[in-house]
Amino acid sequence: MKKLFLGAAVAMSTLTFAQQFGVKAGMNVSSLSKDASMDDAKSKIGFNAGVFMNAPLAENFSIQPELLYSQMGNKATTTSTSTIGGSTITTKTSGSTNLDYVTLPVMFQYNATPAFYLEAGPEFGLMVSGKSKGDRVTTTTTSGGTSSSTSASASVDIKDNLNTFNFGLGLGAGYYFTPNVGITARYVAGLTDIAKDRPSGSDSVKNNVFQVGLAYKF
Repeated sequence: MKKLFLGAAVAMSTLTFAQQFGVKAGMNVSSLSKDASMDDAKSKIGFNAGVFMNAPLAENFSIQPELLYSQMGNKATTTSTSTIGGSTITTKTSGSTNLDYVTLPVMFQYNATPAFYLEAGPEFGLMVSGKSKGDRVTTTTTSGGTSSSTSASASVDIKDNLNTFNFGLGLGAGYYFTPNVGITARYVAGLTDIAKDRPSGSDSVKNNVFQVGLAYKF
């Protein structure tokens, strides 16, 4: 029994000694799984940045919890046309859903080589900001061919209507050019609906994000 406790103590001290800390930052390419209100939903560019700790679990396996600030959401457009009194009215709306989170990914990494690893694990997120921004341009064309346009912009805080907790599953890889500097890539598929009160029978909307960036170990 003493040998068992002694071995556990040695293992724990080795794990603590082998821990590495670092910082990382990069680009997010995010989207929402479904947005029926928009005809042409597109990915939105954002950023992620934060800190991490990497600790070995076995010879080729390690665990890496992270604390990141991560921008998600999407961009989209709608176009509608109507005819009133011989004039054609075209309304084009372009907007973005901007969802900012503090996330806690916990990645389990398989070190295929000393420099290259594969990873998978859960990601927990807490929304800190949720806004919808849009621009609307209305063009009126008369039967004689004369046209005129008006435009308007708006920004609405939508955080109160959204689920502030986000849960996803991440898959990724990384390569360290040196013992300290590496490149990382990860895709996180959201598993929770972003809406707080989803009407019965309607489809859920989930965050999806591809991340690429640089990491530096101290």
